Amino acid sequence: MQRIRQRTASGPTEFGKVAVLMGGWSAERAVSLRSGQAVLTALLARGVDAHGIDADRQILRVLSGGGFDRVFIVLHGRGGEDGVIQGALEILGLPYTGSGVLASALGMDKLRTKQVWRGAGLPTPPWRLAESAAELADAARELGLPLAVKPAREGSSIGISRVEAPEQFQAAWEQAAACDSPVLVEPWIQGQEYTGALLGGAALPLIRLETPRTFYDYEAKYHANDTRYLCPCGLPESREAELQALVRQAFAAVDGAGWGRVDLMVDAEGQPWLLEVNTVPGMTDHSLVPMAARVAGFGFEDLVWQILETSLARPD
Repeated sequence: MQRIRQRTASGPTEFGKVAVLMGGWSAERAVSLRSGQAVLTALLARGVDAHGIDADRQILRVLSGGGFDRVFIVLHGRGGEDGVIQGALEILGLPYTGSGVLASALGMDKLRTKQVWRGAGLPTPPWRLAESAAELADAARELGLPLAVKPAREGSSIGISRVEAPEQFQAAWEQAAACDSPVLVEPWIQGQEYTGALLGGAALPLIRLETPRTFYDYEAKYHANDTRYLCPCGLPESREAELQALVRQAFAAVDGAGWGRVDLMVDAEGQPWLLEVNTVPGMTDHSLVPMAARVAGFGFEDLVWQILETSLARPD
């Protein structure tokens, strides 16, 4: 993770005029709009001169002519979380929240993230790529069933399927391939699911996720009322600290900065398996980073303020 000197703001005027980018054109547009509105409301409540912008293909013209001093990025998915907007803001010379171009691009690409983790000696499930349903069948013979079949470059569990039998191969591959190709195939890890949020280099309390659905899918994340979020997560303090250290390593390996989230599974033998990185996590009423922040002792407005302060950071 790029070392940064984290500055604190003396007051809301230090931030100047802030653009809160939301919406965009990715498959996660609806979630981004909800996240962005929540962030905008919190910043306004703290006296920040914040302005919500529903980003479209004219966003650079809007930003360059709007007299903005910095940008709070709440764009989820492609175009906002994948390094594209970060690179554009670098050209415009506008400071922004969170990770830079490299970490954003890597974090959005599950395949490249796993390759980096594997190279760093961090635990992530083995994988195969499938460019057809027939190749998915080949992957099943190598990896065994059940499988997780997913697009490599989507968030919010969009396009993911659990495959338990050969007759599901075609539909699962088509669903994932409709989002991105080639399709990423992994063994389905049986165990407990956790997520670890990071803020300013510190790991927040882990959250254990439980859902009666097949897995923690889009519906469970944003709409279902029967998803359980356990924070404190119930692990012994020493074990939680071990997993938090792994989360920090995983985030650092992709050069993450400012804030983010790492998702992982722990199997029946207690082995942790890293799944993915989120460099612009959700900030809705169902989102995980605000939950962890509350347990750490600070509310939503304080969390949003501290994330905005990451735009004041300078490379070491």
